[in-house]
Amino acid sequence: MLSVYFQGIMLGAALILPLGPQNAFVMNQGIRRQYHLMTASLCTLSDIVLICAGVFGGSALLSRSTMLLALITWGGVAFLIWYGWGALRTAFSREIEMLQVKSLRQSRWRIIVTMMAVTWLNPHVYLDTFVVLGSLGGQLPPAQRTWFAMGTISASVLWFFGLALLAARLAPCLTSQRAQRIINLLVGAIMWFIAFRLGQQGMSML
Repeated sequence: MLSVYFQGIMLGAALILPLGPQNAFVMNQGIRRQYHLMTASLCTLSDIVLICAGVFGGSALLSRSTMLLALITWGGVAFLIWYGWGALRTAFSREIEMLQVKSLRQSRWRIIVTMMAVTWLNPHVYLDTFVVLGSLGGQLPPAQRTWFAMGTISASVLWFFGLALLAARLAPCLTSQRAQRIINLLVGAIMWFIAFRLGQQGMSML
C-alpha cells in the first residue's frame, strides 16, 4: 500500500510542479502576504474534490464526452489568454507600483472568486485529475485506489502550503518593481504558451 501511496505522491508532484494559473496566483498572494494561507487551503480543497472525482470515476464521464472535453479545452484557452494578458499588461505598465498597492486592497471575497476561477476554469486541472490521474487510478483495485488518491492529495497539500509560505518569506526580495515585472512577464508568457498548446489539442479534436 505504501508503494502505491508514494506513487501517487510522485505523480501528483510531477503534475503540480510546473507553473500554471493556480501556482502563479498562490505565489502572488504569498508575495503580497494577503490571505495566502486561505488561498492555499482553497486550492488544496479544490484539488481534493477533483482528485477524488477523477480517481473514483469522473474520468469515465470526460473520456466519453468529446464535446465536454472540447468545451473545457476552448474555455480554458480563452481564460488563459485573458489571464496572461493581464499579467503582461501589468509587467509593461509604467505604473506597476500603483497597481501593486491597488492589488493589496482586494477584498477577501474577490480573492476567493478569482482563486475559484483560476482553479475551476483551468482545463489542465481536469486533464490532470480526470484524464491522467483518473485513468491510472481507475486501473487499481479499490483499496489501492484510496492510497493512490491520498498520495496525490498529500503532494497537493505540501506544494500549495509550501509555495505560499516560501513566497511570503521571500516577499521582501520579490516586491521590487524589477522583480514584479519579471514575475509577471514569466507568468504571462507561460499562460500564453499553455493556451497555445491547448489550442493545438483543441484543433486536433475537430
